Amino acid sequence: MLEVEGLRVEVPGRSLLDDANLTLRSGESVAVTGPSGSGKSTLLMCVLGLNRPTAGQVRVAGADVTRMRPRKLARHRRAHIGTIFQFGELLPELTPVENVAVAALLSGTRRSAAFEQAASLLARLGVSADAVATSQLSGGERQRTAVARALINKPSLLIADEPTGALDERNRESVSDLLFGLPKETGCGLLVVTHDAAVAARADRIVRLSDGRLTEAVA
Repeated sequence: MLEVEGLRVEVPGRSLLDDANLTLRSGESVAVTGPSGSGKSTLLMCVLGLNRPTAGQVRVAGADVTRMRPRKLARHRRAHIGTIFQFGELLPELTPVENVAVAALLSGTRRSAAFEQAASLLARLGVSADAVATSQLSGGERQRTAVARALINKPSLLIADEPTGALDERNRESVSDLLFGLPKETGCGLLVVTHDAAVAARADRIVRLSDGRLTEAVA
């Protein structure tokens, strides 16, 4: 599902990633930990194809995203990658259903089908479809809406960047339960970047990023 091989990213005077390697299988969850500035954001940018590495490959669903042309990369991301950010990155003026449906519309889904799928996903994740605007939702509901948006195109790989960092303890546990249940439920691969040791411990595997290299944690 996700194969990172020999990934190196260099900037003048510094290596952000140095021979980083990672394999994530379908139905598996992996948490990436490490201090601020260790290269976690750089790794995610490479996985999304938004950062061209100095060397190495990143294959998502069998294709090297680091070498794709922009239009092909955008299509590949829409078809295979769902992304969840710390603050949801939702459009506050839209309803939850509209926020979720727009991802399907951008992938070419018919409007009626997109809104039907969005409403169904939100209901399954416990978010009311009656909210007038996303700004009315609680932090946990906004993050669940972000999860629904990431899932609507049935991605092969789900990326979560500090998905619980802005949540209180109750919502953190609820969203963690949801996220780490998805690989077994949907068959996707889940890559979580987090500073939270308790959240990382929920993953099937933990890898630590330090000095530009990924090292698997020993249980």
